[in-house]
Amino acid sequence: MNPKDITLCSFTGVHDGQPYLRAATSRSIDCRDISSTDCYCDDEALAAIQAKIAGVSVNGIHFFDSGNYHYMSKLWTDKIQEPFNLLIFDHHPDMQPPRFEGILSCGGWVKEVLEKNNFVQKVIVVGIADKLINELKGDETAEFSKFEDRVEFIAESEIREGYIVGKDIASDPFVAGNQVAEKLAIRIKKLLAQDCPLYISIDKDVLRKEDAATNWDQGSMSLQMLCDCLQALCNTTPILGVDICGERGRDMDFTEAAAADALNEKASLNILKALSS
Repeated sequence: MNPKDITLCSFTGVHDGQPYLRAATSRSIDCRDISSTDCYCDDEALAAIQAKIAGVSVNGIHFFDSGNYHYMSKLWTDKIQEPFNLLIFDHHPDMQPPRFEGILSCGGWVKEVLEKNNFVQKVIVVGIADKLINELKGDETAEFSKFEDRVEFIAESEIREGYIVGKDIASDPFVAGNQVAEKLAIRIKKLLAQDCPLYISIDKDVLRKEDAATNWDQGSMSLQMLCDCLQALCNTTPILGVDICGERGRDMDFTEAAAADALNEKASLNILKALSS
């Protein structure tokens, strides 16, 4: 991964209120002229987006608006032409069948990757709400069972309680201290399909409200924990690329929007720092 190759895709213009992040980017791609992109992306919109990002390498860092556009992660991972693991930090599983058959959605893009991407080996979702895991596993339609063997969850409750895995952690050379974030990184590393590089997708709704302002219900992970975990992974695991979403919604007044943009920009810049160190 080239951490200095930073792409910003704008669907709503929300990043206009984040001047420091915009200054750090290598390129900005304006997608505001494409219709039918909010939460759902039809075939025509999909083709238009793919044309705009066609010349951009997956081996960088990609920002794209709120969680309504998290399906962009599928478009970036579609560019990967080798076996890889997919690590997702998200408060939601994004594995639901679409309401409209055949249309890519923010709530079902992971399911699409699992079903259609022949290169993805393992998918690990970190910070997902416990009740959503239970709902997926109890789905009577058996949709989740089709790919359950390739999916691992690290639930929000496990992070909140400082989950520590394995009695052999002390002997693992990956340990660089006694921090929960490092132990989280250890667990992630143990769950990965071996000898495959990693693509990381981050939705800031995994973070607590003190560290991000998103348009979906949020988790309880701290920004510091996320950044420490990312840094530990980058120091030990080949990273193909990273994408980041989870900006605020558009229904805020000016004062609220400005505060949300400043908070989210701070989070993005700290994530960039962690990925570059």
